[in-house]
Amino acid sequence: MTAATALIVIDLQAGVLEGCFDADGVVARTRALVERARAAAVPVVWVQHEDEYMPRGSPLWQWVDGLDPAPLEVRVFKTCWDSFADTPLREVLEGMGARRLVVAGAQSDYCIRTTAQRAAADGYEVLLAGDAHTTADSAFGGVAMSGEQIVAHVNGYFAGLRYPGTRVGIAAHDVIAF
Repeated sequence: MTAATALIVIDLQAGVLEGCFDADGVVARTRALVERARAAAVPVVWVQHEDEYMPRGSPLWQWVDGLDPAPLEVRVFKTCWDSFADTPLREVLEGMGARRLVVAGAQSDYCIRTTAQRAAADGYEVLLAGDAHTTADSAFGGVAMSGEQIVAHVNGYFAGLRYPGTRVGIAAHDVIAF
């Protein structure tokens, strides 16, 4: 490991996980990542979405059972897909000295892809936990895709994503080293 690492957990909230592919498995694998990060003294940053559908403090806004930020872990609140947009995430990571980000959460085709790609474009080393992100079935332009297909597409996308001067990759949760 060449840079300080942070684990970024995005939007694994009650209102986001409704109807998502393998949600229970993703939560369990993310919980394992959180436990390993904490054991290695790697910071965990919790990114939590809020909007009219999921207002702060509502039942849908809450983290799902089994995922609970520790009292001193940073929480970042966002209102759009990109976890860096109009949030203090960049400043939080700079304060930690984190340049390597392990990313897990929901939804693969929105907040995960947008945040992870933005991080890579901004020069962070990004490692997507390929079995620890999820999304719901979706359709665009008359083409329907299952959540499972979307997760596979996002994994393939990140497996081939390249930016000058930084590393981007994908790995299963149980082989990610902190």
